[in-house]
This record gives sequence, structure tokens and C-alpha cells, in this order.
Amino acid sequence: MNTSETSLATVIRERRSVRKYDPTVKISQEEILDILKEAALAPSSSNLQPWKFLVIQDEETKKELRMIANNQEQVETASAVIAVLGDREMYHNGEKVYRSSYEAGYMDETIMNRMIENTNKLYSSAPVGIRENIASFDAGLVSMQLMLIAKARGYDTVPMGGFNKQQFIEKFNIDVRYMPVLLLALGKAAQPGHPTTRIPVEEIVEFI
Repeated sequence: MNTSETSLATVIRERRSVRKYDPTVKISQEEILDILKEAALAPSSSNLQPWKFLVIQDEETKKELRMIANNQEQVETASAVIAVLGDREMYHNGEKVYRSSYEAGYMDETIMNRMIENTNKLYSSAPVGIRENIASFDAGLVSMQLMLIAKARGYDTVPMGGFNKQQFIEKFNIDVRYMPVLLLALGKAAQPGHPTTRIPVEEIVEFI
């Protein structure tokens, strides 16, 4: 990280949703991959990591995506747009995830086999709507982590839920296993994001 001295508190306070980007700033695929590797350390249900990322950097493709995303300027001017997809069939990741933990020495073989079996039974039998809720929730966790990591590296982001998901699926041939959750612009601000206020925490917290 080129801003390793930046504290988490500072990153949280300085992060803004930025909609005006410097189109001349290009972030390398290598650095985007590094950002995503750190973001993917986010927690998820049963550690099944029900997410997939589609990184869109091609200029013509971004122009086309802009039309799918309600003509939002940042889709075209940001260095990249990261589509965060939720995995409806996250239980298929179970064997890979738990075998990796076993090979790393984090669990023994008996626990690994039990986790694989239980995960396959529990998630495969769950209604698709429940699995979609889990995938959406976990996609939110990884997306927030991604935005904070990007800010710590000196970049800016904005999450976007306002896009035609069916058109996105058709344009990018998204497998039925995955569902588009959000688009996330990544780049360098040409104008700072607007400061915002928050409801006083005292009004929304109750200690019991």
C-alpha cells in the first residue's frame, strides 16, 4: 500500500461517493487484482465467498455499459467499473474452501468432510430466494471492504445499484448461477464527493 500510514478511522471519514472522475487516470490490472485480493478477505456465510467480479476497463464497453446504467457519467470516466455478482449456488464452493483450509492446517480431515457434507445439504436444499439474500448480503460486505481498501490506496469509488440488471446479464452473458448485485466505479476523483451528514447514532441505538 502506498498509504500504509493512513489510519482506518481516517479512511472511513474521508471516503466519499465520487461521481466525477479523471478519465486520464488508469489503474493497472495488477493493482486492481491486489485490491480485490484484499477485499475478498471479507467475511461470508460459512466462508463460502458467494461473489464474483467482472472488471470492465475497455473504453467502448464502458460507453455501452453507461447506457445500461442509466447514463451515469462515472461509468464511462472511471478507470474501471467492477461488477459485483452474487453466487446463488455458493455451496459448490464448499469443497474448494474447506479442502484449502484443511491443507493449510486450519482443520482436520474429519471436520473438513463434515463441513462439506453439511454445507451441501443445508444450502442446496434452501429456497433460491434465501440463497439470493445470503449472496446479496455477503456481496455488500465484500463491496464495502473493497471501497475502503481503494480509498486507503488513494483511489475513489461509488457503488451503483441503479442499472438494468437484465440488460447487464444479456450484454455480458452472465451465467444463471450469478446475479448482478451492484456496479462499483473505481478511479481518481476529478471533483471531491459531496460531504454528507448522518443521523445521530444516539437516535438509532438502543442498549438492552
